[in-house]
Amino acid sequence: MKPPLKVIGIDPGLAATGFGIVRGSGSRVGDYTFGTIRTSKTETLPGRLHHIFSELCSVLNSEKPGLMVIEDIFSLKQYPKSSIALGKVCGVILLACYQCGITAMEVPVKEVKRILTGNGNAAKDQVERSVRHFLKRDRPITPSHASDAIALALVGLFRNV
Repeated sequence: MKPPLKVIGIDPGLAATGFGIVRGSGSRVGDYTFGTIRTSKTETLPGRLHHIFSELCSVLNSEKPGLMVIEDIFSLKQYPKSSIALGKVCGVILLACYQCGITAMEVPVKEVKRILTGNGNAAKDQVERSVRHFLKRDRPITPSHASDAIALALVGLFRNV
């Protein structure tokens, strides 16, 4: 069995970027933590991106994960501009990862849902319940950005078998 690995999952968003960190080996999770980096709508786009970048660098430098798993960019037909903003957020996240010397892996959201729930079209609450099951946690994980980020981290952990 491989030694324990610390994996950070990132659910990118301009208003709220979720992060979840798991430490374990294979399907066994030791400890975990999660949080959200929030930005203000009153701040400029460059200011919001800088805030995400600097807060994430702080988390990466203190936690020192061995792997980052980030949700791959997707586009909703009815909101094309949101995918452009999401791409900018992902860019600063990947830059932070690179500057901290951490390997990054992008995973499509449908793949994460399929791995954790068996259904690539699972609802957010199904994913959150699956995450709690793997963590052996009774209380809900909120906000959903943090739960989604832990789901990404779990996928990274599972793939490192």
